[in-house]
Amino acid sequence: MLLAYASSKDFKLFQMDVKSAFLNGFISEEVYVEQPPGFENSLFPNHVFKLTKALYGLKQAPRAWYERLSSFLISNNFTKGKVDTTLFIKHFENNFLIV
Repeated sequence: MLLAYASSKDFKLFQMDVKSAFLNGFISEEVYVEQPPGFENSLFPNHVFKLTKALYGLKQAPRAWYERLSSFLISNNFTKGKVDTTLFIKHFENNFLIV
């Protein structure tokens, strides 16, 4: 839909892949993980680790990334979509930016 609309309106489109979006994201809740195989501490083999940042593959990682991105965009005068809350729009003069 986006490509068809952009084509019909002769919009410029830019794509950006954020490969490390979920790496080192901030998390607000306490999350503990087991020691991964091959990286066990021989002095404390039954201890768990408390995470201070999100890990790739962690179920909280997408939420942590979205909260951080959403806060940044809103603080920079973007408005959140009413139907699709992952859509952000910023208007300036006769132009607009969709993220």
